[in-house]
Amino acid sequence: MSASSTILVEIAVHTIESAIAAEKGGADRVEVFSNPLEGGVTPSEGLMAVIREKLTRDIHIMIRPRGGDFLYSDMEFEAMCRDIEVARGVGANGVVLGIVHVDGTIDMKRIRRLVEAARPLSVTFHRAFDACKDHEKALEELIECGVDRVLTSGGEANAVLGSRLISQLVRIAGQRTKIVAAGGINPTNVRQIVEETGVSEVHAGLRSTISGPMRFQNRKIRLGQGAPSEYQRIVVREEDVRKLVAEAGRL
Repeated sequence: MSASSTILVEIAVHTIESAIAAEKGGADRVEVFSNPLEGGVTPSEGLMAVIREKLTRDIHIMIRPRGGDFLYSDMEFEAMCRDIEVARGVGANGVVLGIVHVDGTIDMKRIRRLVEAARPLSVTFHRAFDACKDHEKALEELIECGVDRVLTSGGEANAVLGSRLISQLVRIAGQRTKIVAAGGINPTNVRQIVEETGVSEVHAGLRSTISGPMRFQNRKIRLGQGAPSEYQRIVVREEDVRKLVAEAGRL
Protein backbone atom coordinates (compact mmCIF):
# COMPACT_ATOMS: atom_id res chain seq x y z
CA MET A 1 0.00 0.00 0.00
CA SER A 2 1.57 3.28 -1.08
CA ALA A 3 1.87 6.19 1.33
CA SER A 4 -0.46 8.25 -0.83
CA SER A 5 -3.28 5.71 -0.73
CA THR A 6 -6.49 6.63 1.08
CA ILE A 7 -8.06 4.04 3.37
CA LEU A 8 -11.83 4.26 3.64
CA VAL A 9 -13.10 3.58 7.16
CA GLU A 10 -16.59 2.16 7.70
CA ILE A 11 -18.01 1.94 11.22
CA ALA A 12 -20.89 -0.39 12.18
CA VAL A 13 -23.45 1.22 14.51
CA HIS A 14 -26.76 0.22 16.07
CA THR A 15 -27.77 3.46 17.81
CA ILE A 16 -28.35 7.04 16.69
CA GLU A 17 -25.77 8.40 19.13
CA SER A 18 -23.15 5.94 17.90
CA ALA A 19 -23.84 6.91 14.29
CA ILE A 20 -23.30 10.57 15.12
CA ALA A 21 -20.14 9.71 17.08
CA ALA A 22 -18.81 7.71 14.12
CA GLU A 23 -19.30 10.61 11.72
CA LYS A 24 -17.79 13.13 14.15
CA GLY A 25 -14.84 10.79 14.59
CA GLY A 26 -14.15 10.90 10.88
CA ALA A 27 -15.73 7.69 9.56
CA ASP A 28 -16.22 7.75 5.80
CA ARG A 29 -19.28 5.51 5.91
CA VAL A 30 -21.62 4.04 8.51
CA GLU A 31 -23.28 0.64 8.44
CA VAL A 32 -26.57 0.63 10.36
CA PHE A 33 -27.90 -2.51 12.03
CA SER A 34 -29.71 -3.68 15.16
CA ASN A 35 -28.99 -6.33 17.78
CA PRO A 36 -25.19 -6.53 18.04
CA LEU A 37 -25.50 -9.60 20.28
CA GLU A 38 -26.67 -11.62 17.26
CA GLY A 39 -24.07 -10.18 14.94
CA GLY A 40 -26.49 -7.61 13.49
CA VAL A 41 -29.96 -7.73 11.95
CA THR A 42 -32.09 -5.29 9.95
CA PRO A 43 -32.74 -2.05 11.87
CA SER A 44 -36.19 -0.49 12.17
CA GLU A 45 -37.39 2.03 9.60
CA GLY A 46 -37.40 4.67 12.31
CA LEU A 47 -33.77 4.05 13.20
CA MET A 48 -32.75 4.13 9.54
CA ALA A 49 -34.66 7.36 8.91
CA VAL A 50 -33.37 9.30 11.90
CA ILE A 51 -29.75 8.29 11.23
CA ARG A 52 -30.16 9.31 7.60
CA GLU A 53 -31.46 12.71 8.71
CA LYS A 54 -28.64 13.26 11.19
CA LEU A 55 -25.67 12.16 9.05
CA THR A 56 -24.12 13.66 5.94
CA ARG A 57 -21.89 10.65 5.18
CA ASP A 58 -23.06 7.55 3.32
CA ILE A 59 -25.10 5.03 5.28
CA HIS A 60 -25.47 1.36 4.38
CA ILE A 61 -28.27 -0.71 5.88
CA MET A 62 -27.92 -4.28 7.11
CA ILE A 63 -30.53 -6.53 5.45
CA ARG A 64 -30.65 -9.62 7.67
CA PRO A 65 -34.00 -10.94 8.92
CA ARG A 66 -32.61 -12.80 11.95
CA GLY A 67 -29.46 -13.94 13.68
CA GLY A 68 -27.89 -17.33 13.15
CA ASP A 69 -26.94 -18.83 9.80
CA PHE A 70 -27.47 -17.34 6.35
CA LEU A 71 -29.82 -19.97 4.93
CA TYR A 72 -33.20 -18.26 4.59
CA SER A 73 -36.75 -19.43 3.96
CA ASP A 74 -38.96 -17.99 1.22
CA MET A 75 -40.73 -15.84 3.82
CA GLU A 76 -37.43 -14.50 5.15
CA PHE A 77 -36.30 -13.74 1.62
CA GLU A 78 -39.50 -11.79 1.03
CA ALA A 79 -38.79 -9.81 4.19
CA MET A 80 -35.32 -8.99 2.85
CA CYS A 81 -36.78 -7.70 -0.42
CA ARG A 82 -39.21 -5.48 1.47
CA ASP A 83 -36.51 -4.20 3.80
CA ILE A 84 -34.45 -3.16 0.77
CA GLU A 85 -37.42 -1.08 -0.39
CA VAL A 86 -37.56 0.57 3.03
CA ALA A 87 -33.82 1.31 2.99
CA ARG A 88 -34.12 2.94 -0.41
CA GLY A 89 -37.13 4.91 0.76
CA VAL A 90 -35.29 6.52 3.69
CA GLY A 91 -32.41 7.57 1.45
CA ALA A 92 -29.78 4.96 2.25
CA ASN A 93 -26.76 4.77 -0.04
CA GLY A 94 -26.35 1.03 0.11
CA VAL A 95 -27.43 -2.29 1.59
CA VAL A 96 -25.45 -5.08 3.22
CA LEU A 97 -26.65 -8.65 2.80
CA GLY A 98 -25.77 -12.29 2.24
CA ILE A 99 -27.38 -15.65 1.50
CA VAL A 100 -25.72 -19.07 1.22
CA HIS A 101 -26.96 -22.55 0.38
CA VAL A 102 -27.02 -25.42 2.87
CA ASP A 103 -23.70 -26.68 1.44
CA GLY A 104 -21.87 -23.40 2.04
CA THR A 105 -22.06 -22.10 -1.54
CA ILE A 106 -23.41 -18.74 -2.69
CA ASP A 107 -27.15 -18.61 -3.42
CA MET A 108 -26.54 -16.87 -6.73
CA LYS A 109 -30.17 -16.86 -7.85
CA ARG A 110 -31.35 -14.98 -4.80
CA ILE A 111 -28.32 -12.68 -4.62
CA ARG A 112 -28.93 -11.63 -8.22
CA ARG A 113 -32.54 -10.84 -7.34
CA LEU A 114 -31.51 -8.79 -4.31
CA VAL A 115 -28.87 -6.87 -6.29
CA GLU A 116 -31.46 -6.06 -8.94
CA ALA A 117 -33.97 -5.02 -6.26
CA ALA A 118 -31.40 -2.78 -4.57
CA ARG A 119 -30.24 -0.77 -7.58
CA PRO A 120 -29.20 1.99 -7.79
CA LEU A 121 -27.99 1.43 -4.21
CA SER A 122 -24.58 -0.06 -3.58
CA VAL A 123 -24.57 -3.72 -2.52
CA THR A 124 -22.15 -5.26 -0.03
CA PHE A 125 -22.02 -9.00 0.65
CA HIS A 126 -21.36 -9.26 4.39
CA ARG A 127 -19.48 -11.85 6.41
CA ALA A 128 -21.77 -14.63 5.30
CA PHE A 129 -18.86 -14.84 2.87
CA ASP A 130 -16.68 -16.19 5.67
CA ALA A 131 -19.19 -19.01 6.16
CA CYS A 132 -18.66 -20.20 2.58
CA LYS A 133 -16.85 -23.44 1.79
CA ASP A 134 -14.68 -22.20 -1.11
CA HIS A 135 -13.85 -18.52 -0.77
CA GLU A 136 -12.20 -18.01 -4.14
CA LYS A 137 -15.12 -19.61 -5.97
CA ALA A 138 -17.57 -17.62 -3.84
CA LEU A 139 -15.80 -14.39 -4.77
CA GLU A 140 -16.06 -15.13 -8.49
CA GLU A 141 -19.75 -15.91 -8.10
CA LEU A 142 -20.41 -12.69 -6.22
CA ILE A 143 -18.60 -10.70 -8.90
CA GLU A 144 -20.81 -12.41 -11.47
CA CYS A 145 -23.86 -11.41 -9.39
CA GLY A 146 -22.76 -7.78 -9.50
CA VAL A 147 -22.00 -7.04 -5.84
CA ASP A 148 -19.93 -3.92 -5.25
CA ARG A 149 -17.91 -5.10 -2.27
CA VAL A 150 -17.28 -8.16 -0.13
CA LEU A 151 -16.77 -7.92 3.62
CA THR A 152 -14.44 -10.56 5.03
CA SER A 153 -12.13 -11.60 7.84
CA GLY A 154 -10.50 -14.09 5.50
CA GLY A 155 -12.56 -16.97 6.88
CA GLU A 156 -10.93 -16.62 10.30
CA ALA A 157 -12.01 -15.23 13.66
CA ASN A 158 -10.50 -11.85 12.79
CA ALA A 159 -8.77 -10.04 9.96
CA VAL A 160 -5.30 -10.44 11.46
CA LEU A 161 -5.59 -14.23 11.37
CA GLY A 162 -7.22 -14.11 7.94
CA SER A 163 -4.83 -11.63 6.35
CA ARG A 164 -3.27 -14.13 3.96
CA LEU A 165 -6.58 -15.08 2.37
CA ILE A 166 -7.76 -11.46 2.32
CA SER A 167 -4.60 -10.58 0.40
CA GLN A 168 -5.31 -13.36 -2.12
CA LEU A 169 -8.90 -12.16 -2.53
CA VAL A 170 -7.72 -8.59 -3.18
CA ARG A 171 -5.48 -9.85 -5.99
CA ILE A 172 -8.23 -12.02 -7.47
CA ALA A 173 -10.83 -9.28 -7.32
CA GLY A 174 -8.64 -6.66 -8.95
CA GLN A 175 -10.84 -3.78 -10.10
CA ARG A 176 -13.95 -5.96 -10.39
CA THR A 177 -15.13 -5.52 -6.80
CA LYS A 178 -13.85 -4.17 -3.49
CA ILE A 179 -12.59 -6.44 -0.73
CA VAL A 180 -13.25 -4.89 2.69
CA ALA A 181 -11.26 -6.19 5.66
CA ALA A 182 -13.38 -6.79 8.77
CA GLY A 183 -13.23 -8.61 12.08
CA GLY A 184 -11.50 -7.27 15.18
CA ILE A 185 -10.07 -4.19 13.47
CA ASN A 186 -8.97 -1.45 15.86
CA PRO A 187 -6.42 1.38 16.07
CA THR A 188 -3.63 -0.97 17.17
CA ASN A 189 -3.85 -3.37 14.21
CA VAL A 190 -5.37 -1.48 11.29
CA ARG A 191 -2.00 -0.53 9.80
CA GLN A 192 -0.77 -4.13 9.96
CA ILE A 193 -3.95 -5.42 8.31
CA VAL A 194 -3.90 -2.91 5.48
CA GLU A 195 -0.20 -3.39 4.80
CA GLU A 196 -0.50 -7.20 4.80
CA THR A 197 -3.64 -7.40 2.67
CA GLY A 198 -3.62 -4.41 0.32
CA VAL A 199 -7.26 -3.50 1.05
CA SER A 200 -8.40 0.08 0.54
CA GLU A 201 -11.43 -0.20 2.84
CA VAL A 202 -11.80 -1.44 6.42
CA HIS A 203 -14.88 -2.14 8.53
CA ALA A 204 -14.87 -1.92 12.33
CA GLY A 205 -17.29 -2.15 15.25
CA LEU A 206 -15.23 -0.48 18.03
CA ARG A 207 -18.01 -1.20 20.52
CA SER A 208 -17.65 -0.31 24.19
CA THR A 209 -19.95 -1.02 27.14
CA ILE A 210 -20.77 1.95 29.34
CA SER A 211 -23.05 2.58 32.31
CA GLY A 212 -26.40 4.17 31.53
CA PRO A 213 -27.71 7.34 33.24
CA MET A 214 -30.48 5.70 35.31
CA ARG A 215 -30.21 6.56 39.03
CA PHE A 216 -32.89 4.10 40.16
CA GLN A 217 -31.91 0.57 39.15
CA ASN A 218 -33.90 -2.59 39.86
CA ARG A 219 -31.09 -5.13 39.75
CA LYS A 220 -33.52 -8.06 40.20
CA ILE A 221 -34.74 -7.84 36.60
CA ARG A 222 -32.96 -9.18 33.52
CA LEU A 223 -34.80 -8.74 30.22
CA GLY A 224 -32.10 -9.85 27.78
CA GLN A 225 -30.22 -13.12 27.37
CA GLY A 226 -26.44 -12.79 27.24
CA ALA A 227 -26.66 -8.99 27.12
CA PRO A 228 -25.14 -6.38 29.40
CA SER A 229 -27.48 -5.41 32.21
CA GLU A 230 -30.45 -3.16 31.49
CA TYR A 231 -28.41 -0.36 33.03
CA GLN A 232 -25.51 -0.63 30.60
CA ARG A 233 -25.27 0.36 26.95
CA ILE A 234 -23.16 -0.82 24.02
CA VAL A 235 -21.85 2.24 22.17
CA VAL A 236 -19.32 3.49 19.64
CA ARG A 237 -17.24 6.34 21.04
CA GLU A 238 -16.09 9.26 18.92
CA GLU A 239 -12.57 9.14 20.33
CA ASP A 240 -12.14 5.47 19.34
CA VAL A 241 -13.25 6.18 15.78
CA ARG A 242 -10.93 9.17 15.62
CA LYS A 243 -7.97 7.01 16.68
CA LEU A 244 -8.77 4.37 14.05
CA VAL A 245 -9.18 6.96 11.31
CA ALA A 246 -5.91 8.62 12.33
CA GLU A 247 -4.01 5.32 12.19
CA ALA A 248 -5.54 4.42 8.83
CA GLY A 249 -4.64 7.88 7.53
CA ARG A 250 -0.96 7.33 8.31
CA LEU A 251 -0.66 4.58 5.73
